[in-house]
Amino acid sequence: MAAGTHEGGRSGRHLEARPQEAELREALRAVIDPELGDNVVDLGMVPSVTISADGAVVAEVALTIAACPLRTQLEHDVVARLSAIDGVESVEVRTTEMDAPTRAAVMARARYKAREGESATAVPATTRVLAIASGKGGVGKSSITVNLAVALARRGLEVGVLDADIWGFSIPRLLGMAGGIEARGGKMVPQELVVEPGLLRVLSMGFLAEEDKAIMWRGLVLNRAVQQFLQDAHWGNPSYLLIDLPPGTGDIQMGLARLLPRTELLVVTTPPVAAQLVAARAADMARKGYLRVGGVIENMSDFTCEHGTSYALFGSGGGQRLADEIGVPLIGSIPLHPDLAAGGDAGRPVAAGDGELAAVFAELARTVAEEVAPIVETAGCSARMLDRVAAAVARGGGDGPKDPVSARD
Repeated sequence: MAAGTHEGGRSGRHLEARPQEAELREALRAVIDPELGDNVVDLGMVPSVTISADGAVVAEVALTIAACPLRTQLEHDVVARLSAIDGVESVEVRTTEMDAPTRAAVMARARYKAREGESATAVPATTRVLAIASGKGGVGKSSITVNLAVALARRGLEVGVLDADIWGFSIPRLLGMAGGIEARGGKMVPQELVVEPGLLRVLSMGFLAEEDKAIMWRGLVLNRAVQQFLQDAHWGNPSYLLIDLPPGTGDIQMGLARLLPRTELLVVTTPPVAAQLVAARAADMARKGYLRVGGVIENMSDFTCEHGTSYALFGSGGGQRLADEIGVPLIGSIPLHPDLAAGGDAGRPVAAGDGELAAVFAELARTVAEEVAPIVETAGCSARMLDRVAAAVARGGGDGPKDPVSARD
């Protein structure tokens, strides 16, 4: 069954230098199943990938369930990665359903990874976890996190916001929130902020420490703080959990890959080439940790003056160049506008109001919710199977056919 064809690949090679199957498969290792937390090649989800003399690629993708709601997302990721290869002119994705032995092998691998890696968290399996990342500081990552969260809540969604920038926390100020954290049943209760018709639940070191005092933690202590925010908190049942990461590729990023391997990254950059090159490291870190990169957001793009003239004060094209380089879509471009900083300083996110910037973030939220990371019913897909995997691991189940995850799932 043909799922779709993409035309217009990059034709930098001559016909005699078309990429080989091994190169195509290597590129597909960057396509991560966000629920199984591994790449589609190692999971055995790519039975075949071929390229013809004219650069037409046909990739077969085997799904655990033929009607899996994540099919479209996986198809888009496969097309994006293969289309980014020089010499590929078109990509056709054909989806099939795994046979029982293949499905059993896939779930055995997921069972192994669950036993060796992920710790239990308080974040429901149905929550889409989006980490907002950047290669360097000063690109407006926290402002993007806050305004995207508000825009998603304005769509009627319940959204969790975790400020994982332990040293440089700023989420409480940007949202105009203050006060401490209540404990209930030995677990933290996130502060709530109503954003009609939705709701934000927020946790940050800013609720636990003085804003002007340095937090001088390193390594394991930092990871433990993030672990507690994820494990020892009443997150409820949010549709999304947005995690504001510290800049760079350090301990917290690596710890998050272990704690929540289904995390997906949105990479924030600014237009200059230097920022683009640094941001690429965040994407590389994600893929080395088997995290899916959902897209790029360019912040501080063109400034438009009151007379309607636009100026590229920080250059142009960095977001699109980064998206092309790492094979993901550019999902938003946020203009340079003084109201964005002013709204953050006042604790009134621009996405909560009206006007140009609110519309920009509303469109970003639409893209995230409908294209990049849609909320899907996964009762018949791998999420349900992973719940059974987790249960088997908790019981200390064996690896043999007696495990509750079997071909009938």
